[in-house]
Formats: sequence, structure tokens, C-alpha cells
Amino acid sequence: MVLPTTPLADIFHLTSLQKTGLEKIGAKTANDLLHYFPARYSSIADIKSIRDIRAGESVVIYGRVVSAKSAKGYRSKIPMTEAVVEDSTGRIKVVWFHQAYIAKMLEPDMNIKLSGHVEERKGVPYLTNPEVVKTKELPIDGGGSLFQEDHESFFYPVYPETKGITSRFLYHHVQKLFSQGILDQIADPIPEDILARYHLPSLKTALVWIHAPQKESDAQAARKRFSFEEVFIIQLARQRDRARTKQHAGFCVEPEGKALTRFITRFPFAPTASQNHALEDIFSDFKKGIPMTRLLEGDVGSGKTFVAATAAYAVATTAPKDNKSGNLQVAYMAPTEILAEQHFKSFIEYFKGLPIEVGLLTGSGAKKFPSKLDPSGTTKVSKAQLLKWVAEGKLPILIGTHALIQKSVQFKNLGLTIIDEQHRFGTLQRGKMIKKDLIIPHLLSMTATPIPRTLALTIYGNLDLTILDEMPAGRLPVKTELILPSTRKKTEEHMRAEIRAGRQAYVICPRIDEPDPDKALALNAKSVIAESKRIAENIFPEFEVGVLHGKMKPTEKDWVMQEFTKGNIDILVATSVIEVGVNIPNATMIVIEGAERFGLAQLHQLRGRVIRGNHQAYCYLLTESSNETSLKRLKALATAKNGFELSELDLMLRGSGELSGGKQWGISDLGMEAIKNIKMVEAARSEAEKIIAKDPELIQYPVILSMIEGRHREMHWE
Repeated sequence: MVLPTTPLADIFHLTSLQKTGLEKIGAKTANDLLHYFPARYSSIADIKSIRDIRAGESVVIYGRVVSAKSAKGYRSKIPMTEAVVEDSTGRIKVVWFHQAYIAKMLEPDMNIKLSGHVEERKGVPYLTNPEVVKTKELPIDGGGSLFQEDHESFFYPVYPETKGITSRFLYHHVQKLFSQGILDQIADPIPEDILARYHLPSLKTALVWIHAPQKESDAQAARKRFSFEEVFIIQLARQRDRARTKQHAGFCVEPEGKALTRFITRFPFAPTASQNHALEDIFSDFKKGIPMTRLLEGDVGSGKTFVAATAAYAVATTAPKDNKSGNLQVAYMAPTEILAEQHFKSFIEYFKGLPIEVGLLTGSGAKKFPSKLDPSGTTKVSKAQLLKWVAEGKLPILIGTHALIQKSVQFKNLGLTIIDEQHRFGTLQRGKMIKKDLIIPHLLSMTATPIPRTLALTIYGNLDLTILDEMPAGRLPVKTELILPSTRKKTEEHMRAEIRAGRQAYVICPRIDEPDPDKALALNAKSVIAESKRIAENIFPEFEVGVLHGKMKPTEKDWVMQEFTKGNIDILVATSVIEVGVNIPNATMIVIEGAERFGLAQLHQLRGRVIRGNHQAYCYLLTESSNETSLKRLKALATAKNGFELSELDLMLRGSGELSGGKQWGISDLGMEAIKNIKMVEAARSEAEKIIAKDPELIQYPVILSMIEGRHREMHWE
């Protein structure tokens, strides 16, 4: 008997290449394969023979490469690829503008599939900028001509492929599982009353419809069901976490009004209305006697650190009711050492002259403020000594990295945990900071990653949400401009002028290494390695150029950022690893190569790297794309009021498989489709709340519980 948990290697005779390919796509068991869904569907009716295509149509054709070469436009000098492709009915010219690299990847006699728009010149049709895929065979069975009439209505799934695993292979092996009775062994996690209420197919029906639909509406209904299921399971997990938290007691914190006002006046600016609203939310939570679980979401530069520092002051000046001496403590966790150091320096400015000590604990060492010798400075201390002060409750505020969740870090009265860049820490990491059977500290999570409301409702379903949606008065907005290849020189000259004026710049590239030209259809995207060499040798030999990317060791990355912070590096060429980065007020320009390859929210994050100083900052978006939707997205970056508006626009404009952030939140492409539908998200949330209200530990729902525990191991549970 084949069960959902049966390994595929025990069911099918697989080659080593097929085993590797299946593991790569995450398909180890029968259930994994059943939940590896098609990316899209095609009908033979969509495929045209070359002789039948007409100008103005969007078509799919299969053919053989006759020739391919790189060229330049006669007048425009635009780099491009020109190819001739044929099938049994004729030949057609194909042109890719700004994509000369494709010529290296197309070989004579290579079988390819082209999807694109048909143009016409002097009465002769040709394809412009089509999507191209190398193919060995047609994605259907059956002999005879591809254009046989009896295949015209055939509707078939097209799966994402990998080496050794074709779409056809996946289709046939799923069908074999069906024939072995696998559907009778699978339990549906969604209760029948919920399925009926939202007109969703059962799990058995949905699996058949998504893998072998008879018509398009079948596939759509199945996708809707699985989208709902994913959001529903996430919501159940979040609501269960929320219910568990609310069962515990929390410290009551009621700051003295005049003292709090005096602390706020220490800042060189008046709080914005958004900041005041955020503090009202937090102090209201502090009074309830149960743990606060709040997410503070705000654009880069919107003043989250001010809110965090004020909340920290309120907690650090409050004594626990059962203690005669000593106050509550605050833990502030940042994702990197350099960010932890930055927050430490900020807190020194905020708490200077107050009887509140601040500590820093990272993998590199420990520091304390103030120093006994210099009340305005810091002193290095041993980790053992710092941890002793923390355990005795003598250190009110401790800032650090993952080092804060080590077993050796024991707080006496932890009243507030502040976590910067919320999604980079999971529940397990946060849970390590809390002693069992004790009062749970308040939690303030913060993120500068703008995400749509529907996504926030899903991934942060266990948190209350506060948004900072305005900037402090007097902050200059970043001037953002879309740059095409023809105006690149002008951008380089502006960068030269900025650096000569004593400023610094970022250059962001989509990838680390150069693409392999021998790999068919490799991504044509500038790499950090090649671009840094080009800039240092050919464009700006007079300036110091640094490199930063994700494959570097943490110590190497920290050293580069320290050098950039000190001003020893003029131009930092990096991947998007700097999207959550340090405060470098002297960096006033960011140039983003291949900007169309980034999500709008990610571009907004990158742009935020140059919003820190008092000088006018610039963001240049370089693109060689002529795609109308891509250009529309990039133009929106210059006009949108804030990151939240951009994130909503990004959700609508980009395909679900391209959505920025989907993978980092642990949500599949199909789940992201649900995020576009506020009614579906709210329905899933409502149903999850009802179930948790009557059965908080899901004892009556073993299938759901099993799925939650499985996802818990895989996801960033915030």
C-alpha cells in the first residue's frame, strides 16, 4: 500500500539523476510529489504553427534554431540577438532587443519553445523579445503531428523543471500515484463545513483537478482551495501562539508622565503623530497585565528607534511589583553585529546622563556604558562580568545579536524584548530569551520591510500591528530616476562629482558571479564580481572600490562595512545583502543595476540606505528592459508616497511567482496568490480564530496539528 509518507524511491524505479532532481524540488515522499503543483497550464489550441501566426497575436510556437547571432541596431546601435527558427510549416525571424547574450545560448538545431508577441515589417511577421525555453520534447504524449485536430482542446499541466526531472516525468508519476489509490489514504485538513461555506473542493477532488484538469475552471478551483488552505494553516498556527501568550501574565508598566516627557525632550526633534500613536499603543498594552505582542512597521528613517528607546526607558525605570529593589530589564536584539553596534551608539546618545546602564553583547565581545573612568564613554568588559550584571538585574538594557539567546544569558527581570527586523528571527530563537514558568516579557518587533496588509495579517497574525507612515519634518526625500543605457554616462559623472565632494555611493547588482555563457538562457544580470572590477579599472580608477555579498564570511562582511563606515571605501559594490544595513549618513547615492529584477518593496529598502544624512540623496534605477509592466513598476518607485503604497502596487503588478518576500516568509507562490485576495485572508483568519477559541491546542484536529508542526520546522515562525 502506498501511503502519503512512503518515499518515492520505494514506489518508483528512479535513476540517481532523478533522485537528485526530486530532492532538489523538495519531493521525497508521495505527499511531497502530490503537492508539487503545476506552474501553469497550456492547451494545444494555444500553440501555433509558424505559417499560421499573424501580426498582433501573442503566440506559442515550438521550433528548431536555424541560426542565431548578436547584432546592433542599424541606427540605434542597440545590442540585440537575431535568430531564425523553423518548424515543419515554415521559418520566422526572432529578435531580442537589449539581450545580445541570448545569441551565445542558442545553438543550431536546438529545439526551443517561444512565447511572445508577433510584430510585422513590410508584411513579414516576426517575434519580438519572446520568452524562450530549451526543450527536448513536447509536453504531451501522442504520435502524429503536433497540430492534429483531435488534440486541439487538450488541457495539460506544465510543471517547474530541474535537471533530470521534466514536466512530462512529473505528470506521469503523479498519475501513477493516483492509480495506486493514494487519494484514499489522505485526510483533508479543512473541515467539511468550511469547505461548504466557501465553495471549496475536497482535498481528493482538488488534487485531481490541479494535476489533471478537464477544463480551466477545475484548475482555478483547485488553486483557490490550496491557496486558502495554506493561509488557513498559517493563521491557525498564529492564533494558537497568540492564545498561548495571552494565558500568561505580563509585567504592568506605567511610566511616570513628567519623567517620560523629560526623556522625550532629550531628542533633537519633536515626535511625529505616527510616533505618538505608536507610543500610545505600546503604553496601553503595558497596562493590561498580559504580555504585549506588537509589530512596529515603518519605512527606513520613520523613527522606529525613537519609539523603541522610549519604550525601553519606560520599562527600565519600572520596578517589578514583587521586588523591593532593582528595575525591569530590556533586551534589544539586532540581526547583525554592525547593526547591534549602531543601536548601542544610538542608545548611548539617548541615555547619556541618566542612571541607566546599557550593555552590548555580540560574538566579538562585550561593552558597557557608561565607563567608570569616562561617564560619556564606553568600556570593554569581559562577557562573564557583563552576564553577571545581567543575571543580578544590575544592567537595565542589553543590546546584542543572536548572542542574547545563548544559555549563558540569564536575565533577572526581563520586562521587554525588542527585536529589529522581525522576520529574521523565528519563534524558537525568541523563546530562548524567556525563562519557563515566569512572567513573559512584552515583545516589540520592528521591521522596515514594507509589506501589504493582507500579508501582514497572515504572517503576523499573532501580533498587533502599528504602522509608522510619516517621516520626521525636514527630511529630504531621495530623488529617484529611471536610467536607460543611453544616459548611463551622465549617472557616472554625477557619481564622480558626489564622491569628489566627499560623499560615498552604493552600486547594487542582482547577482554575485557572472552567468555561465554555456548554460542555456542564463540570467543576463550584472554581477558584483565583474562590475566591481569594471568600475575600479575602467570607470573610477581614482576611487577606492569595495565588494560585499552573501557568500562572504560574516567577519569579512563586517570588515567591509566598517571600512565603508569609516570612509575608507568610496564605492561599495554589493548585492541586496545591504537592504537591511547600517546608518551611513555620508552615503548619498545608490545605483541599482538590473533594477527590474528586484521587487518594488526591495528597491524601496535599498533606496533607504541613502536616506540617513542631511545631504540630498539620489537613487538611480538602471534597466535595459523594454517590458511595459517592468517600466511601470520602476516609474512607480519615484512617485509612490511611501513603502506601504509601493508594496500594495508590487503585489498587484508582479506575478505571484515573482512576489518579493514570498520565500523569506515561508509562503509558497500559490499561497501568495491568496495574499492578493483580502476577503480570502480575512475568511481564513476568521475561521482559524473560531477553531482556536473552542479548541486552543487543536486536540480535535490531529491533521491540522500535524501540518502546523511540520510547517513550524520549515518556516520562519515570527
